[in-house]
Amino acid sequence: MEIIRLSDALGSKKDYIIESVKAGKVFVYPTDTVYGIGCDANNSGSVSRIKNAKGRDPGKPMSVIAPSFDWIEENATGTKENLAFVKSLLPGPYTVILKATPSAPKELVSLQKTIGIRIPLNKFTDLVRTTGIPFVTTSANLSGEEPIKKISELPEDIKALTDIAIDAGEIDGLPSRVFDLSGKEVNIVRY
Repeated sequence: MEIIRLSDALGSKKDYIIESVKAGKVFVYPTDTVYGIGCDANNSGSVSRIKNAKGRDPGKPMSVIAPSFDWIEENATGTKENLAFVKSLLPGPYTVILKATPSAPKELVSLQKTIGIRIPLNKFTDLVRTTGIPFVTTSANLSGEEPIKKISELPEDIKALTDIAIDAGEIDGLPSRVFDLSGKEVNIVRY
């Protein structure tokens, strides 16, 4: 696992980071909540590596960092009011669940045909979004364990599959709040 300081990832190694995202590398990275782990959502091999390392139920999909609001409108649907609510929340420390369209990345669509979407308020994830690639986002812990707040806390299974870790020091956040907007009503899943 290669560790790169956040300042370098945003500066001298910026082009390297962008190319690594496009190449399907698996990243541990800072968000506006806790450390996440992710990759190009269209790279099924990398997505499977993350699911396996986390010990995640294969039927439980991971969320995606949307590259843009246009991407959200192409890959998810909701009521006019719910989509306006999404735009009021994002970017920010929230995950929204919407009905997936047929064009949504298959690896990330639930059995209920929904997709979890994030746009973190974070400089590193802003850089990832410039690639135009939908990027898997899930916490960098093992399923059921406490969130990771610094790179040194990464479990060995996560370290073993990670190609690049972006070190932003300690993050003092909580997992994202989750709103299910896949129906007509707003349901709070995690607050």
